[in-house]
Amino acid sequence: MAPLSRGVMDTSQSPYVKLRSVGIGDVKLTKGFWAAWFKLCREQMIPSMWEIIRDNNTSHIYENFMVAAGLLEGRHRGAGWQDGDFYKWIEAASFVYGVTKDKQLDEWMDESIELLAKVQRPDGYIHTPVIIKERKNPDEAKPFQDRFDFEMYNMGHLMTAACVHHRATGKTSLLDIARKASDYLCEWFKNPDMEKARNCVCPAHYMGIIEMWRTTRERRYLELARAFIRMREMVEGGGDDNQDRIPFSQQTKAVGHAVRANYLYAGAADIYSEGGEGVNLENLQKLWESIVETKMYVTGACGALYDGASPDGAKDQKSITRVHQAYGREYQLPNVTAHNETCANIGNAMFGWRMLDITGEAKYAHIAELVMYNGALAGVGLDGRSYFYTNTLRQVDELPFELRWSRVRTPYISCFCCPPNIVRTVAEIGNYVYRVTDEGVWVNLYTGSELDTRLPGGQRVKLSVTTRYPWSGKVTLKVKVAEKADMGLMLRIPGWAKGAKVAVNGESVGGEVKAGEYFRLQRNWASGDVVRLDMPMEVKLLEANP
Repeated sequence: MAPLSRGVMDTSQSPYVKLRSVGIGDVKLTKGFWAAWFKLCREQMIPSMWEIIRDNNTSHIYENFMVAAGLLEGRHRGAGWQDGDFYKWIEAASFVYGVTKDKQLDEWMDESIELLAKVQRPDGYIHTPVIIKERKNPDEAKPFQDRFDFEMYNMGHLMTAACVHHRATGKTSLLDIARKASDYLCEWFKNPDMEKARNCVCPAHYMGIIEMWRTTRERRYLELARAFIRMREMVEGGGDDNQDRIPFSQQTKAVGHAVRANYLYAGAADIYSEGGEGVNLENLQKLWESIVETKMYVTGACGALYDGASPDGAKDQKSITRVHQAYGREYQLPNVTAHNETCANIGNAMFGWRMLDITGEAKYAHIAELVMYNGALAGVGLDGRSYFYTNTLRQVDELPFELRWSRVRTPYISCFCCPPNIVRTVAEIGNYVYRVTDEGVWVNLYTGSELDTRLPGGQRVKLSVTTRYPWSGKVTLKVKVAEKADMGLMLRIPGWAKGAKVAVNGESVGGEVKAGEYFRLQRNWASGDVVRLDMPMEVKLLEANP
């Protein structure tokens, strides 16, 4: 309990959220579905990925940093976004360390951070492809020459990892690197023009710079986040591939590259939660509805098409741009050829969790949970060492055509963004189980767990949950400490759980338990009070919208 700061998203001081995060060490997964996955993450997923990152014959990720630091001779190998893959691994290791205090993880992270510090330029810029080029020919290597080089994306993941690392360890070693990178961006974007504005590809940096603001309270980072949104209005001649065909302020339908779209929407929600300037909540709600109601599979997966076109059916051929892993048209959801990149599915959940915090509406948690169990978790094998890049809805042995990506999970994927993304998602699952407000505790996910935290007013709350969910709809919650005399327990009732029943200390509770909403239990709690939630789990047929 009593962490340095709040969890993955530190919403403890965010002015435009209703639900606030709990600390990294406040939740312990004890027994059940997610506890087993967290154990697998700690014992298999994180160590095996560390091996892949350091394998110079496979990923070249660590090798690229060694070359950039001048410790090895060589050239950059692999994709431009692989720096971000390393940062996502550090974020996963950081969160698991915050829960377990595993010394081996701390040593691996210290080694990694020491290398990053050697790579970073004195002005704060850090991106291995450019820095390696700069070592060979300083005149030809300049930052931000190629908008699809993913410099901003990588630095965004660096910022997020640094904030989680600081909250989990108390150290500032990685945060100092992220500060320098953030300050570099503040200077670079001081006088933005259209070319600079077009560098916001796959904007992980929206979420990253907001987390830097939340961690450091340096207002220039908040102002930079707002500037990122304003810059999107400057782009002319853009396309749906990067969601810049029309100004962001006018967007109400999910279009284009699904990962870039979902990162944009999640980042915009973060910016809204910290001040709202430049982001319209109604538009965010419409974008979420566009995904969930017309462009999402029953698994919560999205980004259905390998390749699409933007804008669809344009008369002017010059304005048509190719869109990879596209959202496509409404209800255009093929099964055999579904793309559904794991990162897009995770981005859908990230957007949903943020909308839950802003609104307090259970529907956002319902979809995020759907994604976590299905669209996201499908991306990793039960061994914790093999991964999908795409996630089809139907596997066919013999196809009359070739698909771009393997339909068998593999330890290494040349486009390696998804494996570390699912690793950090599984590592951080405990961060989403509970939320708190001045009123009490909100239970979002049902899994064997213990919560030991404080409400925003400082009152301590300690409780435990035992359940076999999702194999059973029976949940037992025990109150151990409740310092607030009159406190609410808000239990999320999934949309499918019609006929759910709630009892306290063996006595049925009055009031309708509505599916798809939070059921509020308000009372003076005492140590030893027991709440039982029983959700009927009838088998139901799901059919696609015709």
